Amino acid sequence: MRVTKLYESKKTVISMEFFPPRNKKAEGKFGTIIDKLSILSPDYMSVTFGAGGSTREGSYQTVKQIIVDKNLPTVAYISGYGLGPDEIKNVLDRYKELGIETIFVISGDKPGDEEFTPHPESFSYASDIIAFIKKHYDFTLGCAGYPEGHIESESLEKDIEYLKLKVDNGADYIVAQYFYDNKYFFDFVKRCRAIGITVPIIPGIMPVYSVKMTNSLSKVCGTTITNALQHKFEIVDADDKSEVLNLGIDFATEQCRKLLKEGVAGLHFYTMNRSKTTIEIISRLKQEKLL
Repeated sequence: MRVTKLYESKKTVISMEFFPPRNKKAEGKFGTIIDKLSILSPDYMSVTFGAGGSTREGSYQTVKQIIVDKNLPTVAYISGYGLGPDEIKNVLDRYKELGIETIFVISGDKPGDEEFTPHPESFSYASDIIAFIKKHYDFTLGCAGYPEGHIESESLEKDIEYLKLKVDNGADYIVAQYFYDNKYFFDFVKRCRAIGITVPIIPGIMPVYSVKMTNSLSKVCGTTITNALQHKFEIVDADDKSEVLNLGIDFATEQCRKLLKEGVAGLHFYTMNRSKTTIEIISRLKQEKLL
């Protein structure tokens, strides 16, 4: 399954992202979560890859479970920071054997383990990893874009220049990191097109799962908590899980509704390995004939 073929169609592409289950209990629930979400007929599912290859085997097993056991279209991440060329080839060869045709490439963060030593030939940037993969493989490649600029970038303009380099080196599509005001996404797309980026740019959707998680992730990712969302946080009971989930569903549904009305090619949901929220959002959009 090559993602770019999906984005060439007139149909809105729905994709969902997961991370490898972190313990035996989570592993036991994961299959059920996938089964519940598969009822929505997503166009593909993607599986992340831990910093420095920390979830290398877990990521492989999760990809295998989805693509082989569940027979669902799957995209595999690779995070190249810390890995040498031969290690990257080993990961990609195993994915190729599973039938994976699309790889999502990120540079990745430095692992939290202070004793971690990156391979001396490790690639520092996603653009370099993309060029390396494109030279040796026939995968369709995706990459990340940052509507508000990468948190480590000196400016949004410079960050978009780096994104252009990813595309020039072989990235075939872009998934934009989540945002809570659609204007960030549309402005980002406009800037990308102006600099000559022509590949599909897909908005990432991160619903609110908890107030604490949202605030924490926003600091790590550099995502703005808008005044509108902050106001909702101030009036909701943060300890009431059901109330917070409903807030997140309502907010994300409205966000998706407006994105779809503007004709986006797809929606990419960060599920956080949960099912209820994504099911409710997509079900509402289908009821409204927006999907």
